[in-house]
Amino acid sequence: MDHEDRIALFLDYENLALGAREHLGGMAFDLRPIADALAERGRVVVRRAYADWSYFDEDRRMLTRSHVELIEMPQRMGASRKNAADIKMAVDAVELAFERAYVSTFVICTGDSDFTPLVHKLRELNKRVIGVGVEKSTSALLPPACDEFLYYDRLEGVEAPPTARRRGRPARPGAEPQRPERAEQAEPAQPEPEEEARPAGEEEAARDVDTLSVLVAQTVAGLQGSSGGEVTASTLKRTLLRKDPTFSESDYGFRTFGELLRHLAGRTVIELGEGPAKGDPEVSLPEHGDREVAFGLLGSVVAELAGDGGAVALSGLKNQLRRARPDFSEKKLGYRSFLQFCKAAATTGVVGLEWSPDADDYLLTAPTP
Repeated sequence: MDHEDRIALFLDYENLALGAREHLGGMAFDLRPIADALAERGRVVVRRAYADWSYFDEDRRMLTRSHVELIEMPQRMGASRKNAADIKMAVDAVELAFERAYVSTFVICTGDSDFTPLVHKLRELNKRVIGVGVEKSTSALLPPACDEFLYYDRLEGVEAPPTARRRGRPARPGAEPQRPERAEQAEPAQPEPEEEARPAGEEEAARDVDTLSVLVAQTVAGLQGSSGGEVTASTLKRTLLRKDPTFSESDYGFRTFGELLRHLAGRTVIELGEGPAKGDPEVSLPEHGDREVAFGLLGSVVAELAGDGGAVALSGLKNQLRRARPDFSEKKLGYRSFLQFCKAAATTGVVGLEWSPDADDYLLTAPTP
């Protein structure tokens, strides 16, 4: 119990309810998916929702059953009920942060960028902040301010219409891609569009997983360089969320973060070892394998382009490598830049590398036999 996060839940209810109805096919807002997601993160000790409840009579019953305290913000002539609810919610959250030191996490459910200063203030008070909002009604300014941001329409249990789901969300690797059912009156002939669409979908999913591989490898390399110690899966996940608070392994088709890591380990993007705690493995970059293959590729391309005693400029060399190997990416191997990759290759003697003032560029040469 002492190690559990205590969570305070604050709902800007009008923003959530109207966002769900307008952007999720008219569906009614349901608190249960948010409650389930928070149950995995800690113990919710405060639940408050702010609105003029005369506009949300049916919703009141649903929230009351979930033990949410309803804060009434009635509409008054000549006053903005929205601004009144926003100010009341912000004041209550800051007051709670000072009065309840045991509350470690604040969940701010809204897509309104007006709450960004509140998020900054709570984090300044050493509180973890999780945001929740409907994707299409969430300001682009709010998610980066939070420690973690959950899009309501992506939560488990939210059955949004297909047209309202996130575009470009890839299928789980190895899973059969979902295709829309044909209309009953559609002609059974003309299979060409379906046959063309399938490879495009598979290619898009592959690109997304490839982007994920680059992100993970680059993050592990950065952690190893800055800390000099072991990198655990939990540390890696927290760092990925700092880079992108909306990051979720489920967006790439994985049920858990551990499943994602095992998939990347199978592709030799990373290596997994026994960590300090069960279920929290150590994550590292492969010392050999793909890295040596990439160094060999660089050496062969430089030797081919430079000829006898010649040199090749660094500019444009990466494109030459990609002609020989289209999937080449130095970031997959943990290098922040192509220059850093070439410097690492030069330390192994695969190529020679030096700065040329005349060329105003780095020149690479093949090693002399």
